[in-house]
Amino acid sequence: LSLVLSTVTHLQHLDHCVRGALGHFPPSTPFLSPLLFPQGEDNFTYCPATGLAVGNEHSEFAGWAFPFPGVFLTEEFISEDEESEIVELMDQDDWKPSQSGRKKQDYGPKVNFKKQRLKAGSFIGLPSFSKKIVTQMKDYSVLDGFLPVEQCNLDYVPERGSAIDPHFDDWWLWGERLVSLNLLSKTVLSMSCDSEDSIQLFPSFSKEKELSPSGSLAQTLVPSKEVTVAIHLPRRSLVVLYGDARYKWKHAIYRKHIEHRRICVTFRELSAEFSTGGRHEELGKELLGTALSFQGRPV
Repeated sequence: LSLVLSTVTHLQHLDHCVRGALGHFPPSTPFLSPLLFPQGEDNFTYCPATGLAVGNEHSEFAGWAFPFPGVFLTEEFISEDEESEIVELMDQDDWKPSQSGRKKQDYGPKVNFKKQRLKAGSFIGLPSFSKKIVTQMKDYSVLDGFLPVEQCNLDYVPERGSAIDPHFDDWWLWGERLVSLNLLSKTVLSMSCDSEDSIQLFPSFSKEKELSPSGSLAQTLVPSKEVTVAIHLPRRSLVVLYGDARYKWKHAIYRKHIEHRRICVTFRELSAEFSTGGRHEELGKELLGTALSFQGRPV
């Protein structure tokens, strides 16, 4: 019974979120809704108000939802003036060509992930403008104790066909939380899963589907591989991936979701192996000390 009541509460929050997007609540209602954005080809959209992935209106999963843990999203993490200042400072340094039509600026140790080797190299710290960003992160409990040891700036433009294929970030060196600040334009982070497991769906907000003929809450199973979840990233928003969203779901940015120039600033923390009590604790301390000096230039 408690499980059913908990699920119904989720449905009520989701109904609130969707109705807000449709104009049944005033604009000041503090909820984000996936319906505020155009629907893409992903068949589910993440709803920050509920933590649910909601079936898109024109997909076969319309009216269904499932919990999508491991995502934290906050809008307007920085101001327009701060954004302009940061991008101006970035553009004073060179952008190096990267894969799939992107350009990059790296602030971090030199790493060979295949051989699991790293050294400081020419890394002398994160850039000075990131000190304020990292300080602001402390306002959010999900980032409690987050100490970035690496920063990667990626420049996307539609003219170059900029994109990044579905992938996992390394977890030998990098820790659980991946933190990204989205600048200059909105985009979509597309999540996909290669697991052989199935996902249990439940009705999202359709009253007709809430109960099965037997009176119990209706549910259905769908293969994980058939599900893709869109996480809409507004301009100047900060997103954190952790838990399942970090280790079970791959993330990607597709070309169709790059409409204007977009800069992604991604911060990564150290894995347990390089943290207190880990096998490479001393090296981790050294790298963190360098990173948090905030006097770096792109390597």
